[in-house]
Amino acid sequence: MSRIDKALEIAAQKRKDSDSGKKAEVAARGAARAADLRVGAVVPDVKPAPPIPELNNPFLVSAHSAGNGAAEQYRKLKSSLVKLSQLGRFDNSLMVTSAIGGEGKTLTSVNLAITLAQEFDHTVLLVEADIRSPSILKYMDIKADIGLTDCVLDGIDVGEALIKTGIGNLTILPAGRMVPNPVELFSSNRTQSLLLEIKNRYADRYIIVDTTPLLPFAEPQFIANVVDGVLLVVREGYTSMDKLNKALGLLKNHNLLGVVCNAARQSQDHKYGYYGYYGYKDN
Repeated sequence: MSRIDKALEIAAQKRKDSDSGKKAEVAARGAARAADLRVGAVVPDVKPAPPIPELNNPFLVSAHSAGNGAAEQYRKLKSSLVKLSQLGRFDNSLMVTSAIGGEGKTLTSVNLAITLAQEFDHTVLLVEADIRSPSILKYMDIKADIGLTDCVLDGIDVGEALIKTGIGNLTILPAGRMVPNPVELFSSNRTQSLLLEIKNRYADRYIIVDTTPLLPFAEPQFIANVVDGVLLVVREGYTSMDKLNKALGLLKNHNLLGVVCNAARQSQDHKYGYYGYYGYKDN
């Protein structure tokens, strides 16, 4: 019996004996992984893929609307970002944020990640760093026991928290458990080091970090220090110019890759759709 099998068997027994079984199993698996690494064993870095989700959520247009106009705009956005990466404007990591809440930053993050991951050449890691109001897993109908905050606070290896979605080459790092002090968490050296580790460890893939809005919360300022670039989502008819200018001011010392215009007016019928047109603009 291998170290991993033995450790998992012990963890399974503990799970039967107490309500803390899940944590015991994670700890046992992590210990076995570390032990096998010392003897040169090859251990998977990502959990086995769960069943492929149906993704019936109508907002995930990139997953099931090949002929949809909004899905086409995500493909254009993806092409622009890939081109910027090839031109050296950013390496492999970017942060998606907005000036205020309700502008569609998380849906932009998820749809962009799906669009990138569906291509054979691209592997994507989507990081749920909006721990105040995490919603990525809800949109994708996926559940997770641990995530980013658990890696920071408990020292759990990132590989133990990653979830394969079954959608192309898309993997998610969930937010993890709620914490009372998100700003202190993201400003800590431990979190900054972990985000840098993720960037360097998974240098072969695009890393998309979904964050809180810029104006109400300070976390994006710390995350922007460790990613290569920033996408700012602006919802037409919703974000005032004053708030937009303030958000741009907060990003003046960072690499603003462009602005994604959400729910823009459609030129033919002059109506607003939730997705409408997503524009991309080089800064």
